[in-house]
Amino acid sequence: MNPQFSWNPITDVEWLWSLPSVLNAYRAGLVVAVLAGIVGWFMVLRRQSFAGHSIAVTGFPGAAAAVYAGLSATLGYFGFCVGAALVIAFYTRGSGSGDTVGERAHSSALIAVVQAFALALGALFLQLYGGFLNSTANFLFGNFLGITSTDVLVLVAVAAVVLAVMAAIGRRLLFVSIDPAVAAARGVPVRAMNALFLVLLGATVAEVSQFTGSLLVFALLVMPAATAQVLTAKPALGLAISVVIGALATWFGLAWAFFAKQGTGFTITTIAFGCYLLALLVRALRTRRQPAPMVPHGVLEGAS
Repeated sequence: MNPQFSWNPITDVEWLWSLPSVLNAYRAGLVVAVLAGIVGWFMVLRRQSFAGHSIAVTGFPGAAAAVYAGLSATLGYFGFCVGAALVIAFYTRGSGSGDTVGERAHSSALIAVVQAFALALGALFLQLYGGFLNSTANFLFGNFLGITSTDVLVLVAVAAVVLAVMAAIGRRLLFVSIDPAVAAARGVPVRAMNALFLVLLGATVAEVSQFTGSLLVFALLVMPAATAQVLTAKPALGLAISVVIGALATWFGLAWAFFAKQGTGFTITTIAFGCYLLALLVRALRTRRQPAPMVPHGVLEGAS
């Protein structure tokens, strides 16, 4: 099979979707874009990108440990990612929001410790198992084109559960994320909300990492969400933009990877990064076009 790019989008899409493996990749990519776009938007808003990165990294030793023990890699992803989320949640001091200087310092140190230990475990299982470099590449960078119809159904089921919980707690989670002190004063359980969100983040990372790898999942969590928050501060619009950017990056990245015979991790991440740079340019142009603030009459006269 030698795919040729025709410059006719309809012909190219029809040809791509005629292949079952590529069609499943596009289906999974859309589900991943919706799930990662929404969960990632809250992750960036709550300034927990470092926590998300560390949880994603723990998926690598989790999958390696499961394969070494003769178990399904899925068990390893969920065990380690959700476990790391619980450790970060329950060993964070104070309100758990990381809003004070002391909490931020403690949280960053704790998350760094978890990440460092996870990488050490990954190296250990690599050494114990030995000779599975191809699997290691899949753990880190994923294999979108190896997704089956059953994988897509499982992904949809996990995404439905996570998004249903997010919809149920969305308003309170937004309140806690913006102003945890006032939320606590109003009786919102801040620590419980923080722990629940981290568990949802861990479940999202565990499921998505099986297709994207431990490194690309972080890109899909943070880049579309960060781009959306550069463009708008409105929650509903920001969530929509985050999902759309994730879907566009995934779908165009898959086509680019397939026709150019490049890795999906590079192509999807590059498109998402380009969207972020474009958003920064749009914001800069908006700022330049805004009129200068009016100086009250008499101020210059009084100063002279």
